[in-house]
Amino acid sequence: MTTMKNPNTSSSKLALLSHIKYEHLVAGISGGVTSTLILHPLDLIKIRFAVNDGRTATVPRYDGLGSAFVTIVKKEGVRGLYRGVTPNVWGSGSAWGFYFLFYNAIKTWIQGGNARTPLGPGLHMLAAAEAGILSLLMTNPIWVVKTRLCLQYSEEHVADNKRYKGMVDGLTKIYRTEGIRGLYRGFVPGMFGVSHGALQFMTYEEMKNRYNQYRNLPIDIKLTSVEYLTFAAVSKLLAAGATYPYQVIRARLQDQHRVYQGAWHCVTETWRHEGWRGFYKGLKPNLIRVVPATMITFLTYENVSHFMLNRGKEIKISS
Repeated sequence: MTTMKNPNTSSSKLALLSHIKYEHLVAGISGGVTSTLILHPLDLIKIRFAVNDGRTATVPRYDGLGSAFVTIVKKEGVRGLYRGVTPNVWGSGSAWGFYFLFYNAIKTWIQGGNARTPLGPGLHMLAAAEAGILSLLMTNPIWVVKTRLCLQYSEEHVADNKRYKGMVDGLTKIYRTEGIRGLYRGFVPGMFGVSHGALQFMTYEEMKNRYNQYRNLPIDIKLTSVEYLTFAAVSKLLAAGATYPYQVIRARLQDQHRVYQGAWHCVTETWRHEGWRGFYKGLKPNLIRVVPATMITFLTYENVSHFMLNRGKEIKISS
């Protein structure tokens, strides 16, 4: 049985650091950036659906996914579909990069450096949860700016300190007017979102491992593109369906058009005025976006990381 190492010893800390490989960072960034550039419009629409509580007059209402596309293009142009794309690229790229970096370092540390040692569901979830917390600490301010840029409407008149010209301008103005707390709005429901990543990675890893064990192959062997895409899609569907409500609460807390006293206040207000359906607003465009986004991200990550790691081994052997 695989056991968890004692993280309090200096030797185990050094061992953990030795398992950090930049290849996973680069591969994760590549996957996150690629999927974001392709599917950002769906992310924007999902956020606008999520914050539409039916009580905020300044928020436009859409009849459906097609209506949202047509309305945004008509009123804001094609550029309107890409509001917030810069922080989304930065956020998604860095989040996936750090996630894969931390996850693989923690996982390899638990495995004792042997990538062919199966961990089981519990330790997979533990490694993914720890990686998610570390990634969220580093990227939450970017997500706040991204959300607010996505929620800037062309016909809306707001104070200058709430109108952001871009990512840097948004980070600066939020810090000046709201302080550090403003940059970490939505952090608490984001912590609940760590369960989303943990569930997704656990499912993805277990499916790969069981599949390879069924074929009597090492669990770290490279799979085909179709196999990676299938496992990524199934794991994302399960995780998204189980944990979506936290994304609605997080988006509403980060929205500048309505102020809640905290996460629990947002939950009670949503339930009181919209019922259980309020917690699943934007689910359809979210699934249409996140499932292919995850497939693209994981496929890009797996191929880039395998290429870079194998290339690094070849260079070491030749030298």
